[in-house]
Amino acid sequence: MSVKTPPDKTRAKPASPLRRASLDGVPLIIPITLTAIVMVAGLFDSIPKNMIGGLAVIVGLGMLLGPLGNRLPIVSKIGGGALVCLMTPSILVYFGVFNDNTLDAVHSLMKEANFLYFVICTLVVGSILGMSRTVMVGGLIKIFPPLVLGTAVAVSVGIGVATAFGYDFHRALFFIVVPILGGGIGEGVIPLSAAYASALGGESGDYIAQLIPAAIIGNIVAIIGAGVLRRIGERRPHLDGGGRLVKTGGADDLLSPGDDAAEQESSTSPHYAMGVLTICSLFVLGTLLEHLVHLPAPVLVILISVICKLFDVFPASVEDSARGVYTIISGYFIYPVMIGLGLLYVPLNNVIDVISIGYVITCTAVVLSMVLVGFFVGKAIGMYPVDASLVTVCHSGLGGTGDVAILSASNRMNLMPFAQISTRLGGVTTVVSAASLVRILG
Repeated sequence: MSVKTPPDKTRAKPASPLRRASLDGVPLIIPITLTAIVMVAGLFDSIPKNMIGGLAVIVGLGMLLGPLGNRLPIVSKIGGGALVCLMTPSILVYFGVFNDNTLDAVHSLMKEANFLYFVICTLVVGSILGMSRTVMVGGLIKIFPPLVLGTAVAVSVGIGVATAFGYDFHRALFFIVVPILGGGIGEGVIPLSAAYASALGGESGDYIAQLIPAAIIGNIVAIIGAGVLRRIGERRPHLDGGGRLVKTGGADDLLSPGDDAAEQESSTSPHYAMGVLTICSLFVLGTLLEHLVHLPAPVLVILISVICKLFDVFPASVEDSARGVYTIISGYFIYPVMIGLGLLYVPLNNVIDVISIGYVITCTAVVLSMVLVGFFVGKAIGMYPVDASLVTVCHSGLGGTGDVAILSASNRMNLMPFAQISTRLGGVTTVVSAASLVRILG
């Protein structure tokens, strides 16, 4: 005679879908709850206006919006998480969703503590020190032909399209094309506005409002273009170096340990404090030399890092440590940084004030010219077309801000050193040339 076992009333009920969902192994409910706490604190003006408060805002929103953007139909194919993390906060700021306390906390982190420069410096130093010397030298030599030709074609096409929509030559060149290629807001728009005010009269603030919209629209188009290039690379692998610029004929990877056997045999764990010290010290050295050689510190950091790599200044353990910090920043902090950029650096009200079909098409034509020339010239001189195009189009982004956004959309953060050269040197050349021409043609 069998005995029926009574049902186990202690058996746990199935978890709800929200509790079962995970984000990189973390239950999704946890980042949602923690981010909600931060947002509620903002309503009560209780977010600390310092690095801790700023990180709480951008990391929470970045963890949620980044993966969401990568899962959205259509959007995931044209920039995905990077585009969503950049534009969603900007739209919410435009509609007044975030109060001053929240924005001040992010401002303290991104601008006063300059977390953006730390991220860019980490990506530059970490990738260069972890790069194969063969790939680094080949890339540095070959990025200039597509960059120079792309800029020349972009200027010509931009002026032609703008004049077709009724803009005069002066307006087309100095207020649409130049701000897109000027290297961002801090390095491009602001010095341009001062130069225009000096040559044409008026206040520089009035010119800033006229220059920013083109720079922002150009950056958005460049991000979308980067997403499309990534898709092209996925569908046609022979066009995609996966972060390598030059076809070396070997298996060199942009983040390979190095050329020397001693470097390749290094298997010690990264010393992250040593990595941070290396990265920050090189930036401080660049800042020191800035007053002597009159080049921007971010450009000098690239040159210093290249010299250190070429002459084996650092042992493999130090290079591995810098690369370890790079891996953490590029893997976990890019989407949060994009949130900060969207909150502070992409003012949609400026764009909406001047937007028109002709204006947008002109900005798009300038950026697409950079994309296409970079692609085909890169292919012609033995570069991977997708990667060459990505580095070239960074010249039409918002400086370091744009580089992070463009390379994030294409999942190519290890191209940051080349992107910075494209942006910084291309931007400086554009600003100096425009400042000289506006006095002659103004």
